Amino acid sequence: MPETIAVIALVVAFAVDYWWGEPRPRWHPVVWMGHYLVHAGRRIGPGEPVHGPDWRAFWAGGLAWSLGLMAVLMAALMAQALALQLPEILAALVLGLLLKPMLAWRMLRDEVLKVEAALAQSLDAGRAQLAQLVSRDVSQLSETQVRESAIESLAENLNDSVVAPLFWFVLLGLPGAAAYRFANTADAMWGYRGLRGGRYWTWAGKWAARADDVLSWVPARFTALLLAVVAGGIHPAKLWREAARTPSPNSGWPMAAMALALGIRLNKPGVYALNADQRQPQADDTCRAAALAAKVVLCSLFGVSAYFFFSARAVT
Repeated sequence: MPETIAVIALVVAFAVDYWWGEPRPRWHPVVWMGHYLVHAGRRIGPGEPVHGPDWRAFWAGGLAWSLGLMAVLMAALMAQALALQLPEILAALVLGLLLKPMLAWRMLRDEVLKVEAALAQSLDAGRAQLAQLVSRDVSQLSETQVRESAIESLAENLNDSVVAPLFWFVLLGLPGAAAYRFANTADAMWGYRGLRGGRYWTWAGKWAARADDVLSWVPARFTALLLAVVAGGIHPAKLWREAARTPSPNSGWPMAAMALALGIRLNKPGVYALNADQRQPQADDTCRAAALAAKVVLCSLFGVSAYFFFSARAVT
């Protein structure tokens, strides 16, 4: 893809995200991916647990995941190829509009800030709003735990919704961003242990979970690095130590970076405590977290644009 078109497409995508947010569900490619995953999930996820390894469910999940990925890649490749046949400015505009659904910064920021606004009304309102953002049971969470969960979700999804799609867009164009969004959506819907939605996902969702781990490995660390930069620096050894406290190989990096950058504790009872010797987050920390994340988004946009610009200069 010509570098000039790529840069203009990025600006268009972020401008559309800033001014208009998400497309309507009926026109949203990620929603279409979700429909496929729901349909396929009814067939691959067993209704009862199997003692020992369930290789049938594992390979069924791998096949369904691979078929979905192939469909997404083919659609994105065709869309990009058709767009690049257009005049340069029009091609960049079309590609920007196609790239936008793979990014979701405005929705992420708004949903996190809504949790804080709801907490200002009541704890029950905060829990209800958080339930729109996370998959965990929120019914017994305290006010502090609701706030911690919102900030953790912001940090984790900063990678999933912005940095990682951009990373794969740089490497593989629109097909790369679309493939990542499919893999991340599949992990969000299938990547569980035990029962969820009437299906057992321990083995049926293992392929999706591991694929997302692989595709997110480098971007998650880039996200942590960007958070460290915009925060004015974080000691690498502290970041490494705190990130290792979470069971996920990736989500701990942006969450640990956010905790260290804000000087707060982020805790998931019985699972991990990040920056545990620091204070609990307060109401203004959610806004501070959103502001830091916004700086990461801007740095990502400028950094990727600079990469394409200097790549074009190097070629010429």
